[in-house]
Amino acid sequence: MSILIKRATILTQNSKRTQLQGDLYIEGQTITEISSKPLTNEADYKIDGTDTLVMPGLINTHTHIPMTLLRGYADDMLLNKWLEERIWPVEAKLTKKTIGAGTRLGLLEMIASGTTSFLDMYFFEDTIARITKKAGLRGFLGVPILDFGTPECTFEQLFPKADSFIKKWKNDSLITPLIAPHATYTCKPENLQRSKELADKHDVLLHMHCAETRDEVYNIQRRYGVRPVEQLKKYGLLSERMILAHCGWITKGEILDIKEGGAKVSHNPVSNMKIGTGGYTPIPELLEARVPVGLGTDGAASNNVLDMFDTMKFCALAHKQHRWDPTILPSQTVVDFATIGGATCLNRNKDIGSLEEGKRADIILLDLHKPHLIPHHNLVSHLVYAAHGSDVNTTIANGTPLMVDRQFTTLDYEKTLADAETCAKELTS
Repeated sequence: MSILIKRATILTQNSKRTQLQGDLYIEGQTITEISSKPLTNEADYKIDGTDTLVMPGLINTHTHIPMTLLRGYADDMLLNKWLEERIWPVEAKLTKKTIGAGTRLGLLEMIASGTTSFLDMYFFEDTIARITKKAGLRGFLGVPILDFGTPECTFEQLFPKADSFIKKWKNDSLITPLIAPHATYTCKPENLQRSKELADKHDVLLHMHCAETRDEVYNIQRRYGVRPVEQLKKYGLLSERMILAHCGWITKGEILDIKEGGAKVSHNPVSNMKIGTGGYTPIPELLEARVPVGLGTDGAASNNVLDMFDTMKFCALAHKQHRWDPTILPSQTVVDFATIGGATCLNRNKDIGSLEEGKRADIILLDLHKPHLIPHHNLVSHLVYAAHGSDVNTTIANGTPLMVDRQFTTLDYEKTLADAETCAKELTS
């Protein structure tokens, strides 16, 4: 399949952060030409880019996608009560059917709001993988490891399940399998070590929650004599394979440990503020230490949306307010987090995260002809402070159009919504 986008404003996110007016040509899965001069290539799809911004697809570096079924079900609660009284009882009832419905709803929402790649940690990941591949998004999917098992597997089944999942999907063009030890408070040291050994064996990424709340940090310190980051360092998990979600309660010394180990951080500002964790991920210090940073929405039960534009705005505003400094996170830096920064976290910045000839065609188009996006003084600023996911009118992943002019090509819109509503009621009744 070939696609030609004409007369667009192109935000490349390349090393020079080049913007240009021109054309972009896709052949198969690859961007083959970007030009400020008109292109005359024949193409299967021709898209008029007038009044349109073309940019890299957004990368969500932390979510639990089927939790879309719990959107609005457990709001305005303390974290422990939220988990123990609402989330865990419902999750115990999950099946492949409900996981499928929640996954399709989440994928539909991400396509609609311009996300083309996402890093997930949840149950029934094989079901999530099959549906994600069919829908056409790029999924980095982690089998979770917890001391007490999951709704899908007993603990004894978890590591064999993770091993077979990785073997099954490792060479897929859209699905990247990984291992996801849930957190230091749900994984004993021996299970952290086994997770590392499995990741080393298959040369895959690791992903886990880390230092999300103050209680977590001090409970781990009481239990093991060290804080979560030191616990991970002690057992060899702070490596270039690791993406740490949250990190709202880390110290300057722990930032250096993360840097020296080569790990990355997924910042989830919306869910952290909604749950009231009280901590602010020290983004300026992480950047100063040159730790790669991506943005995540977290699950829809604690956000409540998967809209990365929403997350970008919260990210910028939270740190400006917290540091009493409106210059602390410029809009370009925040857009970097959601694109090339996310790709760097996933060790995929050589083929996704920016629009460059030879890279994968993960591309979104935003309609700029809207009152809240006029005038066009600074389009990068608009992406962070003015744009919404609903401004995306076309989403392309791996060279395949998933939504064109707000019409979905790989998912049935009405059936997805109806199935999700039915399954959500079944789970929470």
